[in-house]
Amino acid sequence: MIIKSAEFITSSQTVEQCPRSNFPEYAFVGRSNVGKSSLINKLVNRKNLAHTSSTPGKTQLINHYLINSRWHLVDLPGYGYARSSKAKRAQFAGSITGYIAQRDQLTLLFVLLDSRLEPQPIDLDFITRLGEWRIPFALIFTKADKLTKAVLQKNITHYQNTLLTEWDALPPVFVTSAETGAGRDELLTYIEMTNSLQALPKL
Repeated sequence: MIIKSAEFITSSQTVEQCPRSNFPEYAFVGRSNVGKSSLINKLVNRKNLAHTSSTPGKTQLINHYLINSRWHLVDLPGYGYARSSKAKRAQFAGSITGYIAQRDQLTLLFVLLDSRLEPQPIDLDFITRLGEWRIPFALIFTKADKLTKAVLQKNITHYQNTLLTEWDALPPVFVTSAETGAGRDELLTYIEMTNSLQALPKL
């Protein structure tokens, strides 16, 4: 897929405020500081489409971007940032849960995981809930450039084996780097393939 256009549409605090449209939506979610905004910018070849920050928890709203005038990329708030207040964390969790559970346009949820880390309980719990809600999702391992190929493969295999203790089959898995662009083409091809199965609005 060639990205011809990418534009910010709106930010919403709740699912009820999200745009009314028939465009399929591909949402990105993960723990704070997992590299979500950087990956989104690399995906669409824009330096500052999604705002990046050295401060975790920067994304606080549901952000919609229109890609190629055909589908929405949705940047969801990061979860699990310890320095946020309890009330703020609850607000983020409500926004994420509301969107995922209620948004009819949600075609696929990409769950971002830091490839450098052991499986985190907060991520595993989140993935379990997606299964309970029957939400279609895929896993994206980020920051692949920070590890050697051997360690990277070892970490991903460990994560997959951990999931297989609870799951009969694994969701699609992508390995990415916002620095090198690794995994970008594979992600876009997967979205394009999924879009081909959707009844996209006519231009």
